[in-house]
Amino acid sequence: MENNTAAYPTSGSPLLNTPPNDYYYDYKDEENVMSSINYFILAMYSLTFLFGTIGNGLVIWFSIFRMKKTVNVTWFLNLAIVDFIFILFLPLRMIHILNNFNWLFGNFMCKLNSMVAFINLYASVFLLTVISMDRCASVIFPVWCRNHRTPRLSLIVVATVWILAILLSLPYFLFRHTIEFDGQVICYNNFDIEGSEEIINYRLKMTVIIRFIVGFCIPFTIIVMCYSVIAVRIRRKNMATSSKPFKVIIAVIIAFFICWAPYHIYSILDLYSIHRESDYSLHKGLRFVAPIATSLPAFMNSCINPFLYVFIGQDFRDKFWKSFQNILEKAFS
Repeated sequence: MENNTAAYPTSGSPLLNTPPNDYYYDYKDEENVMSSINYFILAMYSLTFLFGTIGNGLVIWFSIFRMKKTVNVTWFLNLAIVDFIFILFLPLRMIHILNNFNWLFGNFMCKLNSMVAFINLYASVFLLTVISMDRCASVIFPVWCRNHRTPRLSLIVVATVWILAILLSLPYFLFRHTIEFDGQVICYNNFDIEGSEEIINYRLKMTVIIRFIVGFCIPFTIIVMCYSVIAVRIRRKNMATSSKPFKVIIAVIIAFFICWAPYHIYSILDLYSIHRESDYSLHKGLRFVAPIATSLPAFMNSCINPFLYVFIGQDFRDKFWKSFQNILEKAFS
């Protein structure tokens, strides 16, 4: 994900100011801390790339070649495709960090890389919301779902999700630019395009607000409500023979919140900091938090999805081990 940088090509918060003369500050200590954070993120990116590629790749392969084209397979296949495309762009970000945040891939890739990140945000969140709504409908309206819940309808829903995600991500393609700054090429959000200062601030506020409401608040509320209804229905009708369904429900909700809440909280604080230019401690804190809050949770989401939503499913797990055994038998024979 990206920070709220407007027309300020800095690697941290957009309004990181020089500290006042009476404010003691050790720049060397800050650089050491930032260096440690960057190494930590690179390590996590590497793990995310490894496990995300394997996990989502397996889901895509089994969904296309080994499983019947059902509604559930359509959900998980598209969720895996969204995450897989995003993970393919992850090496660009790793090279960006290793090259001391000097962007090497040109203006178009700067735009595309940012747009792909936000397509992943919106599409994966919308698909997780659709999955929760679909599961809730299957529990509450089983007869209707048997008659109307078809793969064709799921394809229409998935196409709608992709279109909405692309439309909501277009501003990040339009406003993302590269600029040479202090001997480096910076890839950043430039909202200063043919507009006054009020228009620039308005664009920045709207991107953050829309992203928070549409990309987090509404989906998270729907997910919590849907799984709460499912849990109540299961408990009321004694449909569960173990506590596993409830653990899965809690895990889904917690994973969604942990993966996405830090980024949105940081975005709001970063937006607030724009109007607090004199609060250097706030900008300093945001600079330390930015790399983790804007990147790590969303990237980890791309690893968690296949394991949490697919591999825990009995049908997929049985198909996986059966196919894996067949592959080994053919190889050894």
